[in-house]
Amino acid sequence: MPDLLLELRSEEIPARMQRKAAGDLKKLVTDALVEAGLSYEGAREYWTPRRLTLDIRGLNARSADVREEKKGPRTDANEKAIEGFLRGAGLSDISQAQVVSDPKKGDFYIAIINKPGRPAEEIIADVMPGIIRGFPWPKSMRSGPASMPKGSSYGGIEGKGSESLRWVRPLQSIVCLFGPEHDETQVIPFAIDGIVASNVTYGHRFHAPDAITVRRFEDYVSNLEKAKVILDAERRKDIILHDAKDLAFANGLDLVEDEGLLEEVSGLVEWPQVLIGTFEEDYLQIPAEIIRLTIKTNQKCFVTRPQGAEEGLSNRFILVSNIEAKDGGKEIIHGNGKVVRARLSDAKHFWTRDQGDLPDLETLNDSAAKFSLDLKKPLDQRMAKLDALNVTFHAKLGTQGERVSRIRELAKALAPIVGADAALVDRAVVLAKADLRTEAVGEFPELQGLMGRKYATLQGENESVAAAIEDHYKPQGPSDRLPSDKVAITVALADKLDTLAGFWAIDEKPTGSKDPFALRRAALGVVRILLERSVRLPLLSVVKDQDLLSFFHDRLKVYLRDLGARYDLIDAVVTPESDDLLMIARRVEALTAFVTDQDGINLLAGTKRATQLLAAEEKKGTVVADRVSEDLLKLDAEKALYAAIKTASADAAMAVATEDFRSAMQALSTLRAPVDKFFEDVLVNDEDTAIRANRLALLKAIREATGTVADFSKISG
Repeated sequence: MPDLLLELRSEEIPARMQRKAAGDLKKLVTDALVEAGLSYEGAREYWTPRRLTLDIRGLNARSADVREEKKGPRTDANEKAIEGFLRGAGLSDISQAQVVSDPKKGDFYIAIINKPGRPAEEIIADVMPGIIRGFPWPKSMRSGPASMPKGSSYGGIEGKGSESLRWVRPLQSIVCLFGPEHDETQVIPFAIDGIVASNVTYGHRFHAPDAITVRRFEDYVSNLEKAKVILDAERRKDIILHDAKDLAFANGLDLVEDEGLLEEVSGLVEWPQVLIGTFEEDYLQIPAEIIRLTIKTNQKCFVTRPQGAEEGLSNRFILVSNIEAKDGGKEIIHGNGKVVRARLSDAKHFWTRDQGDLPDLETLNDSAAKFSLDLKKPLDQRMAKLDALNVTFHAKLGTQGERVSRIRELAKALAPIVGADAALVDRAVVLAKADLRTEAVGEFPELQGLMGRKYATLQGENESVAAAIEDHYKPQGPSDRLPSDKVAITVALADKLDTLAGFWAIDEKPTGSKDPFALRRAALGVVRILLERSVRLPLLSVVKDQDLLSFFHDRLKVYLRDLGARYDLIDAVVTPESDDLLMIARRVEALTAFVTDQDGINLLAGTKRATQLLAAEEKKGTVVADRVSEDLLKLDAEKALYAAIKTASADAAMAVATEDFRSAMQALSTLRAPVDKFFEDVLVNDEDTAIRANRLALLKAIREATGTVADFSKISG
């Protein structure tokens, strides 16, 4: 079966767009081919800074013939209905239709439409221009003759103002080859803005600019590599990583790995050449995080540290060039080193200035008094400045200063619940956002929190306060670490709860896939802190919004399901009023153990039978006694069940009160045998209405007893 090779070569594609664009190309092309009636065995996408490539194997040579029956009107229908049917079916005369008889509906017309299959080459040529013109780049640009204004010239070609191709960067060539694995392939001819698909591509811009004639994927890959282009991005990443590690090791260093930077750098080069540069050791006085971000952000370089060291950096950095330089890379290293030194000089300036006094301290006294700040300390000055400038947090939620005031009040209420020192919590809250006014965070916003901790430590703050300033933003995802210090836990909860309550109050809630303020992440952060740090917090006491509590329930369900909890068990435990998430999790854990035990499985079956029977009678309006009357218990089985229910209910309630849910489940499991015996020996719907009402009350007592732990009716199985 034939294969298809497609390459779209352009000027440099931004690294952040390449992987998704290659995936989009694969989906768009394969979907279009399948929709046109072709099937294929496999497809794989590739990308470099200058090309998107698609290798599709085992395509059908042509689409299958299709026979379609199109139902028409009755034979006695009016003329307009018949004319419409003929137009829709592509028939010129009603004699070309067939008549079918239906015993109920009478005689009606049908058209038999035979659509012959099409050669794959024709289908590919048809679908490709539309895919390329409509490609979903996040940002694109026009180029070529059609993009010129009317009356202007472009290489001697007059611009006609027609709609030009929009592509991320100017498209330069297209390869489109189709054919069997071992025979000759053919070019699929189509054109986009004067670019005609061919079997010609080009290698590395500088090392191998000559044309390369391509036959099929295998020689395409090998010829590109001879022309200094490694097509497979994962292989480029592997080369960069291993060469960087080896070069660092040869210099007595360890590479500080960075997967995000590795992905980006692999999208900047087609022929990776790994080199090592240096900067003055004096710059190592700057925090390692600033050095790393400065070098990463501005020069896309990796940093290193002394071999075996857990922290700190060396003054050597790893850079990746796209050129195999004749001088061994000396000029490239020199050029990168100059830029790195200039950027580190700026970073050192930020770091030093942030530790000094602000020039307008006399204007900050009111803000300092409001937050009990000490204007002799640099970080306190920055918090006062943040408040004095009335920096907006959100148009409907006020300034950052107002937000800190809200968090401060909330943290005051949370501190005793968490068991944190109230004074340290208050100090941490008023300094938590101060680093937003530092120059280091202004340059590198991703350092907020971390720089606050460093500046807090420099000015002698308590260790718990410094830790809380960094960790109150955490966790920022399902795998991010949690705050561990009780002060940090308190501030983190207050920060996230204020965010959620605020946006709920102004009705800015997540919708569908849109969550611009990361409220799902904030709620999941609260869930993780409460459960993983064992914090008992009645949420309604602080958020006071039932709809927001429901949002927490949704995040909790996702979290518990990811841990392997069953959907039905979670639903059996959660009620609209359940606002202690830690207790919900513990109930689910106990219920999970219970329903996997044989006593639990049997009791569940008996309990469900009882509750379903009771629910059916309640729905019919059958009288159910308010309470069980022992005088009306006639049979030994119902007497035994009532006694068991009283004992189990008391024991389960006592266990629930002490939050020992496993013991509560164990107490309920004693109902298994008497419930089974009851249904064997007792007819609930007795002819005597009083006895029937009493026995239904007995079933209601079973429902109430098990309901102290969970709603058993929601448990499947």
